[in-house]
Amino acid sequence: MTGSVLLFDPTAPRREGGRQVRRALDGLAGAVVGFIDNAKPNFGHLVDDLSDLLVSRYGVRQVIKRRKRAASVGAPEAMYEELAGQCDLVITGSGD
Repeated sequence: MTGSVLLFDPTAPRREGGRQVRRALDGLAGAVVGFIDNAKPNFGHLVDDLSDLLVSRYGVRQVIKRRKRAASVGAPEAMYEELAGQCDLVITGSGD
């Protein structure tokens, strides 16, 4: 079978005047993981299950969950700042 795969890089472009901090994690044990819920149905259920798995199987120390007002708008800058200051890794997502 011959075909092609289109791969998208989810890395956000650098904002003018903003800062972009990127560092590699050696592992998840002891890490604080943040989730930004985009307010679509069922994402909260997925995050709850992922949180339990990350803590029990991978040794994540803490999970912090925050929810955007709506899927069509960005998270407030204060939310980004809070999570950047507390988390080793932040995952954004959606669910339907």
